[in-house]
Amino acid sequence: MNTRERVRQAAVKLFAAKGFHGTGIRDLAQEAELSSASLYHYMGTKEDLLVAIMNESLRRLLDAAERATAGLTDPVSRLGSLVALHVLAHAIQPDDTRVVDNEVHALTPGARSEVVGLRDAYERLWADAIEDGVAAGVFHTDQPSVTRLALVEMCSGVARWYSPSGPLTLDQLAAHYAELALRALACEGRLDVRALQNCREVVSGVWRVPV
Repeated sequence: MNTRERVRQAAVKLFAAKGFHGTGIRDLAQEAELSSASLYHYMGTKEDLLVAIMNESLRRLLDAAERATAGLTDPVSRLGSLVALHVLAHAIQPDDTRVVDNEVHALTPGARSEVVGLRDAYERLWADAIEDGVAAGVFHTDQPSVTRLALVEMCSGVARWYSPSGPLTLDQLAAHYAELALRALACEGRLDVRALQNCREVVSGVWRVPV
């Protein structure tokens, strides 16, 4: 692992545990095993480091979501895949995703715009799937935006509590969450096994970790 990656990993770990404002330069330097003076060479400002982490994480999530739903026209399959992918990503990268989910408020307005733009592009995939499902009569809600926010928040919570030693395998957990999401929209459909396998392969490829 090179020094720049070591700094990134130290920042992700500390920002997830202590928050951006609760993490000092000395904390980062100690975790990365560098002097405070050397640290600036690899990170710029602390906000620069946070922005880089968020942008990288969101680009990966957006890329993975687009791959997982590529070629899918059925709203049920699209939303189920988005839910499964979100759960898988948050389970295997809990610190990265917690930083993205929790620290947007810490950014200055100029830095926030790019991060929020990526987040909005990702959530647009969810919004389109829900709206298309409502239009097709397979989803039922008179509050699609609120439903989307509720489902994303539900799935993001996996990063706070998931453990491989829990009662469900990661595949079972992702499939269960997809079923919960579809039921929230009064849909009796289920996530196809092949779609779940595709999500797992996409996550493994994008984050370069076994799932």
